[in-house]
Amino acid sequence: MLALDLPELLYYRELLFFLAWSEIKVRYKQTIMGVSWAILQPLFTMILFTMIFGGFAKIPSEGIPYPVFSYSGLVLWIYFSNSVSQSGVSLVNNSTLISKVYFPRLLIPTSSCISLLMDYVLALVILVILMAFYSLLPNVSILLLPLLLAVTFMLAAGVGYWLSSICVKYRDVRFVLPFFVQLFMFASPVIYPSTFVSEKYRWLLLLNPMTGLLDAHRAALLGHKNIDFNGLGISVLVSIIIFITGIIYFKKTEKDFADLI
Repeated sequence: MLALDLPELLYYRELLFFLAWSEIKVRYKQTIMGVSWAILQPLFTMILFTMIFGGFAKIPSEGIPYPVFSYSGLVLWIYFSNSVSQSGVSLVNNSTLISKVYFPRLLIPTSSCISLLMDYVLALVILVILMAFYSLLPNVSILLLPLLLAVTFMLAAGVGYWLSSICVKYRDVRFVLPFFVQLFMFASPVIYPSTFVSEKYRWLLLLNPMTGLLDAHRAALLGHKNIDFNGLGISVLVSIIIFITGIIYFKKTEKDFADLI
């Protein structure tokens, strides 16, 4: 097993945060709305989902208003999906930097996941407003929110390590990645509760690590039910496995990046 050089990563920690801050500035440079896009994306998606799935399809929402239900899932999902999409192509997008300067390449996909944490925090503002409008209050479970976000970060980073390494060799990954990320959303309880799936097939849904994270995230924020720690435990375990194996694969293929890119 390839060891992760933690002292080296700590030595370059300032570069990590510099890369993350640079991504934030580049993402919103010369945009009319600026950082408002971090709020508008989940907001407009929630409005659309509320009309289609909450209005026409009558998807259940665990006894809470569908706008709050869908938005509380979307805010975490959009962080995860954007992190995977951006970290997955991060090495190719930074090919000039990789070919000229030495630093731990692992910092590049990691910085993409870190930079998008700001978007997540900004998007929570709308959720707070929605909860106040519908008179919903969180309970003590909200203290688990940082842990849930940390595990989601690990999952997104782990997937990003795998995809970014593969994308260096197979460039068409960057074209099919957005499609599969969108497809994966419908296999995750974003627009529907996990209980919407029959018990016969629910175990398949639980194999998706975002299932336990989304359910726990929604329960922690809205306080409408107890957190399913069994489902959350499966998500944590799978996320750790993906994170560790992603690092191992990344470190194994890192030596070829400069030649292939």
